[in-house]
Amino acid sequence: MKYSLPKKICYSIIVVAMAVGLTLTAFFGMDGKGYGSAGNINLGLDLAGGVSITYEIQESNPTSQDIEDTIYKLEKRVEGRSTESQVYREGDNRITVEIPGVTDANEILEELGTPGSLEFLDYTGYSAWSSGESYEPLLTGSDVKTAQAYTDTSSTDSTPYGVSLTFTDEGADKFADATSKNVGSRIYIIYDGEVVSYPTVNQTITGGNASITGMESAEAAENLATYIRIGSIPLTLNEVSSNIVGAQLGHDAINSSLIAAAIGLVLLCIFMIVIYRIPGVVATISLVIYTALTLFLVSVYDLTLTLPGIAGIILGIGMAVDANVIIYTRIREEIGAGKNVEGSILSGYSKATSAIVDGNVTTLIAAAVLYIFGTGPVKGFATTLAVGIVVSMFTALVITKVIMKLLYNFGIQDPKFYGKTVHEKTLNVLGIRKWAIIGSAVVILAGFVVMGIQAGLGNRVLNFSLEFVGGSTTSFTFEKDYSQSEIENDIIPVIKSAAGISEVKQQKDQDSTKVSFKTTDLSLDQRQAIETAVTEKFPIKENTVVETDTISSSVSNTMKKNAIMSVILATIAMLIYIFVRFRDIKFAAAAVIALLHDVLVVLTFYSVFRISVGNTFIACMLTIVGYSINGTIIIFDRIREKLKDATSRTNITELVNSSITSTMTRTINTSITTLIMLVVLFILGVSSVKEFALPLIVGIIVGAYSSICLTSALWYMMGGKKRGVIDEAIKKREEAKKVNADGSQV
Repeated sequence: MKYSLPKKICYSIIVVAMAVGLTLTAFFGMDGKGYGSAGNINLGLDLAGGVSITYEIQESNPTSQDIEDTIYKLEKRVEGRSTESQVYREGDNRITVEIPGVTDANEILEELGTPGSLEFLDYTGYSAWSSGESYEPLLTGSDVKTAQAYTDTSSTDSTPYGVSLTFTDEGADKFADATSKNVGSRIYIIYDGEVVSYPTVNQTITGGNASITGMESAEAAENLATYIRIGSIPLTLNEVSSNIVGAQLGHDAINSSLIAAAIGLVLLCIFMIVIYRIPGVVATISLVIYTALTLFLVSVYDLTLTLPGIAGIILGIGMAVDANVIIYTRIREEIGAGKNVEGSILSGYSKATSAIVDGNVTTLIAAAVLYIFGTGPVKGFATTLAVGIVVSMFTALVITKVIMKLLYNFGIQDPKFYGKTVHEKTLNVLGIRKWAIIGSAVVILAGFVVMGIQAGLGNRVLNFSLEFVGGSTTSFTFEKDYSQSEIENDIIPVIKSAAGISEVKQQKDQDSTKVSFKTTDLSLDQRQAIETAVTEKFPIKENTVVETDTISSSVSNTMKKNAIMSVILATIAMLIYIFVRFRDIKFAAAAVIALLHDVLVVLTFYSVFRISVGNTFIACMLTIVGYSINGTIIIFDRIREKLKDATSRTNITELVNSSITSTMTRTINTSITTLIMLVVLFILGVSSVKEFALPLIVGIIVGAYSSICLTSALWYMMGGKKRGVIDEAIKKREEAKKVNADGSQV
């Protein structure tokens, strides 16, 4: 591990360049225009504000071409609204439109909610259309390939503006036939039920290209070209969910989250330096690199950052320390066992690598399932969580190792700068396994009892949000803080009358002028009627918008199925991975039972405190599952390691207790570092962030408890305590020795 002077200088420059360069890039970008900076990150609707609407395709088995054409034409409809607009396919039969940063939300919803039709009619067809009779169009928008406005600079005419048309092959034949039959007559172009142009046919037009000349202005030509270009949408679309979000919440969320991240990061660094000394300094440097590198990757890969995504990054900062804690705990144990600092550093990294990889892979499995089955903000959370996990493995296993070796080579070699751990007393954790199991069973049973009571009272067993039950929520930020009585007696009757509904539930944040009203699934007309009626009598705060969220029952049912499928698939994938890595079904079964325990305890928390259960609920649960299994793997990895050194006189009970005791510091310290970030986020975050952070806090605590008190006990009770486990370990070691004696590679 001795570095020559040139190597020390070279590595030092690399580390400083990464830390300083990435930090400066995160603030200012790489090209002077913000490329790669945190300020250049794409913000989701919940942060930037705007409109999101999801359509369901009504045709069965639509062709890929029809879907692509529909997406293209919707893109053309919204591209003038915002440069950040997105239209994308979601699942097999849904299309989502997102337009961030807009304020005329209802107008956009109305425009998108009635996809336009484009038809070309002759005089007979126009007469029938005018009188409401049946007719057959000459062509439709699907027959037009493209349309472009132009100005004929060589023309001496006072109106040199026109529109050039290009038809599809089928459209070219139709247009040739139509023009041959209507020379000297007009062809009426009708878009969305209105005549937008009625040019006269001068001659038969073949070849698939045509021009409409004599337009009164360049603007008129551009408008007509746009109408024709976006044409008729080839599929029938039905709105199944929509969302209008004000930008103010996003600004507040970003500011509070940034403050939380800064405070949490400082507290985290102080904790690591106090507990781990020089390795804590190394962790601090690596955390700076980790945070800057994560923001850089999110920016350059154009990942969309949502509110849960911010929480994912902040949570990732806490989880990034986990790998460092595992390594540094190992180093201190090696020093405590009598090794010198150099050997302890090398051994610490070597022994910690498998546990770090295993733990992070299981969390990546949870992130992958979230990304596949999640929608919108949940995908954002899964993406940032996955990026954070990969970056944290790189900084922990590569960057910190280089920095640690550098500090050692610069003369910091005294063991007192690293600390040492000697486990003089082994805790009898297995001795309390029965009480731990009974306590967990009581808590879980209490959750089911509470859910049963809620059902008996006529309430839902859990406080399901719109994502799981469907309906509409309309939120107003009023100029004054209305009392509960005023809301119930004055505002709610206005909403009922305007929308023609009988039931309205309201929720008001404490000491806030923002009030949300939950109803059944409302149409756009009903939503507009509510907004008009309420804002006329109860003025809303300046620079705020009326936020709405509507989800149909079909979408909510799909989300329920995806939620169940996510948990099942993640659990199965983790079970398979643990079995493959540990070659023992008892390890896998014990881990899965403990995960089920964690899920049920957190579910009890949701039921007792009536925390909203929606899309973020799935993100919370799978994050808890991934995080909890990380701690479990650390203990299992230590049991596996001790089994390799087991002899015929080894006591399996003492072996398991010793494994739990030796990893307990890591489990507790890792939980503390993650809780630091989550608690600060909960204290400083906006209400939606609090709903996300609080269950995670409970889950981290429960996960630490189950890792220490339950998982190893379950493995022990399912057969790990039998003598055969020791015999099998001895047999494998003897076989390995024989193979080595033969000169073969093991």
